[in-house]
Amino acid sequence: MSEQILPICAQDVYQAAGNIKGAVVRTPTNRSITLSEITGADVHLKFEIFQFTAAYKERGALNRLLSLPEGTKGVIAASAGNHAQGISYHAGRLGIKATIVMPIGTPFNKVKRTEELGAHVVLTGTDFEEATQAALELADRESLTFIHPFDDPLVMAGQGTVGLEMLEDVPDLETLIVPIGGGGLISGIATIAKAINPNIRIVGVQTEAFPAMKETIDGTSLAGSNISIAEGIAVNQPGKTTRRVVKKLVDEIVTVSERQIEAAIITIMEIEKVIVEGAGAISFGAIMQHPEVFRGQKVGMVLSGGNIDSRMLANAILRGMARDGRLARLRITMMDQPGALALVTEIVAKIGTNIIEMRHQREFGALSLKQTEMELVIEAKDQAHAQALVHALEAADFKVDYAKTV
Repeated sequence: MSEQILPICAQDVYQAAGNIKGAVVRTPTNRSITLSEITGADVHLKFEIFQFTAAYKERGALNRLLSLPEGTKGVIAASAGNHAQGISYHAGRLGIKATIVMPIGTPFNKVKRTEELGAHVVLTGTDFEEATQAALELADRESLTFIHPFDDPLVMAGQGTVGLEMLEDVPDLETLIVPIGGGGLISGIATIAKAINPNIRIVGVQTEAFPAMKETIDGTSLAGSNISIAEGIAVNQPGKTTRRVVKKLVDEIVTVSERQIEAAIITIMEIEKVIVEGAGAISFGAIMQHPEVFRGQKVGMVLSGGNIDSRMLANAILRGMARDGRLARLRITMMDQPGALALVTEIVAKIGTNIIEMRHQREFGALSLKQTEMELVIEAKDQAHAQALVHALEAADFKVDYAKTV
């Protein structure tokens, strides 16, 4: 294999590491004892969420910004969030004017944070591709330098410093699991990792909703839904430059369901006590969904970003509790007579579960006029605890419809 035929080589990554040293955080790579026990793989986490902007994107953004000639009028980028913040933060440090074009519907927290970092934000387009086209047109009109979030060799090389640091910290990693949107991160990591250890296995991960790179490399059509909580990798068209590296150096690409990404966010939060966004959790989601692919291996994965919308995180937590049986919805049918409601709450207290929400209705439904229906959302230790409440209510002659989800 000749490195010269690819758009970047290992030396580019080493050069990028020198360029950005001291201006980005050298994040830790730590072994997770609990995640290793859960999965059967030896799991090592690269905490890129500890960057100032909570994502690895700073690395490539800064490496590209440092290449600009003096007198540059300003820069412009299209981004759903993390590239935007990386450009905004480091452009501001370097005294460069930055404009960011974001798709309509980008989470408010990402828009607000980008503006706080000093960039001018333009919201236009329904997706990344439309936002990119708008950014290119604005760059032409206002003589701005367009900085692509992934399809740029200097950006790719900057992202590759993530892999360089991982292998400096844990040289005997056997497999690296890397999220893929447009392909900038995995291109940079694969370039340096294969140069250091040609036998290392590089596995890319995409959400089932946006499997564009896998479709491109494998020549398949997977019909993704284009609806994903992993906005950072919600890309319909992978980079033309990055796909060359991925085709040459990446061993396999797997996809992960949206439900599994949700579960991975919550598992990492509860075990590692850190918040990751969908794109940051998807690598662990791959191990959860495809355990046989990684079991018994020394695995490194990138927690690539932590910029998740607060409302989305709250919903993910509640849905995670429901999946585990810690949150359950009970529909209870009872006689419409004094003391019935008090008996239900007495049983709930006796079992030790907790009522989160209660609705008592008579007006809507097809029950006898002598009956009424109450809906409870309860919190329990686990599914067995919730089931114990159901059995106790049924033993008291209540009819109970039990659902684990909310």
